Amino acid sequence: MAHLSPLPADTTDELADDFAVFIDILGFVPNSLLTMQRRPEMVKGFAALTRGVMAPDSTVDLGFKRLLAHFASRAAGCQYCEAHSLIAAGLHGVSDEKVAAVWEYQTHPAYTEAERVALDFALAAGSVPNQVDDALMARMKAHWDEGQIVEILGAVSLYGFLNRWNDSLATELESTPAELGRRVLSKGGWTGGKHVSSD
Repeated sequence: MAHLSPLPADTTDELADDFAVFIDILGFVPNSLLTMQRRPEMVKGFAALTRGVMAPDSTVDLGFKRLLAHFASRAAGCQYCEAHSLIAAGLHGVSDEKVAAVWEYQTHPAYTEAERVALDFALAAGSVPNQVDDALMARMKAHWDEGQIVEILGAVSLYGFLNRWNDSLATELESTPAELGRRVLSKGGWTGGKHVSSD
């Protein structure tokens, strides 16, 4: 059960444009932001950072950035964000085949070597303690330029905030990502944890 309940989306009129960012990403306003709106400036700041990380002129594919967020969330153990980021990946052009094979990214032919390295990086960067080392960075630089590495780490870091937010508050998982979790992620041990009711 969530430690703080989400407030209705129309509670804070000034956040309509900021909430629209997340409707575009997920198709709904997530409970994490509905809870956060108790401090509207935090929502505005997070929406601004999200716009920057997920900018339309990114050179790293926006759908792939959501996969990076998924792997960072997996490393952090946030099952709420694992499901959310995978929903967002599908909505932003990642194929159903890639989504279904997310647990087999190292060997599945849908994933390129550059993607595999970046997903390894997301796992390492999302871990505590951090596991990015010289060898992994050398592999990254063989496939991605410096600007792209900044974009990739931006996606990981954006979700680092959300991982801590949602796990600390046991944010309740909405029905659409919960269903995706059960259908796809449960094959790799995902249960939804504290983010789904036991009813």
